[in-house]
Amino acid sequence: MLSEVAASLPPVPDRAETPDPSLTADERELLLAWLSYLRTSLLGKLEDLTEEQARWRPDGALICLLGVVNHLTQVEWRWIDGMMLGAQTSRSEAEFHPAPELTVGEAVRRYRERAEATERAVRSMPVTQPCRDGSGRDLRWVLLHLIEETARHAGHADATRELLDGTTGL
Repeated sequence: MLSEVAASLPPVPDRAETPDPSLTADERELLLAWLSYLRTSLLGKLEDLTEEQARWRPDGALICLLGVVNHLTQVEWRWIDGMMLGAQTSRSEAEFHPAPELTVGEAVRRYRERAEATERAVRSMPVTQPCRDGSGRDLRWVLLHLIEETARHAGHADATRELLDGTTGL
């Protein structure tokens, strides 16, 4: 179970203990707060699941919960390190179907580390910093996209978890 590995990780706050982000005049901090809120909601979907349950998909539909977390880790890396910081990145459909050696505990650890790296990078540049691809998008656009992508997949995770064991509202 996740509890074996999670003992060494900071706990995921209970959804009821995670209030909506506070109002702030600081645009960057408001966007980061919403992204953090959605990450917490998503990670709550993995609580108390076995490795097998975290890889479950209904009749081959949707993405397993482990795949969602793995994918979102890669999404943040591509957008922040790649588009904003200019690092070479890649994309693979395999991120939706993690290899057997990726455990829930490891995926959660990587996602949290990526979240910390994202927040450090975002705080190091203005929200008007343009993407390196010449598209005209800026950090503000990237943050809104990360919020949208995380929200979409958190909803997906809600559906998968409910179909898996009837759990709702984490």
